[in-house]
Amino acid sequence: MATLIHTLSDHSDDVNYCAFSSSCLATCSLDKTIRVYSLSDFAELPYSPLEGHTYAVHCCCFSPSGLLLASCSTDGTSALWDTRDGRRLAVLPQPGASPVRVCRFSPLAAHLLAGAADGSVVLWNVQSMKLYRSGKVKGGSLMACAFSPNGNFFVTGSSSGDLTIWDDKMRCLYNEKAHDLGVTCCDISSHPVSDSENGLEYFQMASCGQDNHIKLWLILFADFLGVQLKYKCTLNGHSAPVLACAFSCDGQMVVSGSVDKCVIIYETSTGNTLHTLSQHTRYVTTCAFAPRSPLLATGSMDKTVHIWQLDLKQPCAGQCTVENESKVAVEDWSEDDVSAWLCAQDLADFVGLFKMNNIDGKELLNLTKESLANELKIESLGLRNKVLQKIEELRMTMTSVSVPDEFLCPITRELMKDPVIATDGYSYEREAMENWISNRRSSPMTNLPLHSLMLTPNRTLKMAISRWLETQQK
Repeated sequence: MATLIHTLSDHSDDVNYCAFSSSCLATCSLDKTIRVYSLSDFAELPYSPLEGHTYAVHCCCFSPSGLLLASCSTDGTSALWDTRDGRRLAVLPQPGASPVRVCRFSPLAAHLLAGAADGSVVLWNVQSMKLYRSGKVKGGSLMACAFSPNGNFFVTGSSSGDLTIWDDKMRCLYNEKAHDLGVTCCDISSHPVSDSENGLEYFQMASCGQDNHIKLWLILFADFLGVQLKYKCTLNGHSAPVLACAFSCDGQMVVSGSVDKCVIIYETSTGNTLHTLSQHTRYVTTCAFAPRSPLLATGSMDKTVHIWQLDLKQPCAGQCTVENESKVAVEDWSEDDVSAWLCAQDLADFVGLFKMNNIDGKELLNLTKESLANELKIESLGLRNKVLQKIEELRMTMTSVSVPDEFLCPITRELMKDPVIATDGYSYEREAMENWISNRRSSPMTNLPLHSLMLTPNRTLKMAISRWLETQQK
């Protein structure tokens, strides 16, 4: 079930895009502004709106850490903003000054991808703020882009209907006509799909277009095979051009927004429609799932952004506590990492207070009963004790945080010695998974039925664990 819990009506013109970080929601509009809201209470942050673009803002996105926000505009520029205080850090002019339609950070935020109406594609070096690589699609405007989770490649979609796959050196690897009347959006799931028989991993991609369709694809990127793009299926339901699509954090759902004013949420494994949302009164231009909470944002030409609460039967596989999900030691956490941890611990009401006091990982671990009362001014003894209890639990798990999460068995949360791939695409410790399937035929990660009980040795992961262990012994 999807419940409308809040509506944002601050923009004075069409909403073009919305994007989540772990603690904030950003929206942008034809009114030339970007607005930023706290997820704790959906209040607009003090420095919002962000102003500086001279024409419509088409797209915005957060860096993986949430510390940077990028935006792009008809004025032919992309901009970088500091999400802590709203300062504009850089203005990046598109070669040829063509209107910039889309922008995306690479997974490690080393680069910002910007695509424009003249078909130009640019990778900016985020640290130096200088142009790193540039290219151009053949025919049409660049309308969509998405990075693979590992950053090895990215995909662009154009108004001519082509999907093009590029490597991180801006070399064109593959091109295919995907939508007859033009691509409007694309997204790549952060969870790969495993082919246990061949030991290969596919990236799942969704694309949508003016042909009223959402298509699902599988992308194989392997040194010995090159790049392959396999059509999986078409999701139907919209009666007009589809303008936006996005995966949920675990890849199990795809949401789409359309000129027919509807938002549809699909189950990716079956293609079935889970929800149809019809509260917008004009074209739905954007939709996005939150990364660490069951929230969905949809934006429209009716100048509003709707926030929906998804009533999930269980947490999505990507909705883990930060101590299990993060590969960064707690003492190295950023303020946004701390905010995400608070949300995961059902302490979201404190996000604003902790950010106001610049509490990062090191500061978090040093908090005491006295500092919570005297410095952070938390008056309730019960709340102080709850926060301290969660911090103590965090301290106790710190020894396991340094172990890369992909090396831990999802069942035992211990370092794997004999990893195997199950037919749900996830890797587990063999003994733990054998014990699991001896009692049930469902996936430990998704709770969905397993099509087969076959377990395939994950030799690549086993070698990676061995190499990591060797580095720890030096």
